[in-house]
Amino acid sequence: MSKKRVTAERLATFSDAVFAVIVTVMVLELRAPDEAALSALWPLWPTAISYAVSYLFIAIIWINHHYLMQFVGAPTLRLIWINFAHLFMVSFLPFATAWIARTTLASSPVFVYAGLFVCVDIAYNFFERDVLAHAAPVPERTRRIARRRSLIVLAIFVIAMLVALVMPRVGFGLICSALILHLKPDIRA
Repeated sequence: MSKKRVTAERLATFSDAVFAVIVTVMVLELRAPDEAALSALWPLWPTAISYAVSYLFIAIIWINHHYLMQFVGAPTLRLIWINFAHLFMVSFLPFATAWIARTTLASSPVFVYAGLFVCVDIAYNFFERDVLAHAAPVPERTRRIARRRSLIVLAIFVIAMLVALVMPRVGFGLICSALILHLKPDIRA
């Protein structure tokens, strides 16, 4: 196995481990109700929704990260630092998820949650751009489509952040709709 593949694999393995820890920390925040009745689950709807959206977001991030890693040759120091910045932003997701769950999707927590999605997406855009800039076999049209999609998602997250100030549930809905655009990372030219 060549040295450059081992280095790229180490970057992917480290990232996978960080994603696993983030999901684990998020799961540890889930608390079962004290009552045995099914009706005791109803007050937990904000927790269930915020957890499901955050879990989906992490899954999307991991899938897109995994997809992009196939284009990485020998990772540059710049790419490694961009990856660390991206993972750092993602690591705040359990905190933001717990806050919006505990406050029943209140305005400020949803604003911060959407703002975190903006930060994660900006870091991802840098990661994607750096990977694709050094990937020879990716057609220019595919790069343009990926870039356009990333900018649209970023714009929706920014709008969600602003809307959350006055209509937090609509802002949260915008976040959910933006995630749909990243469900499939494989963009064919």
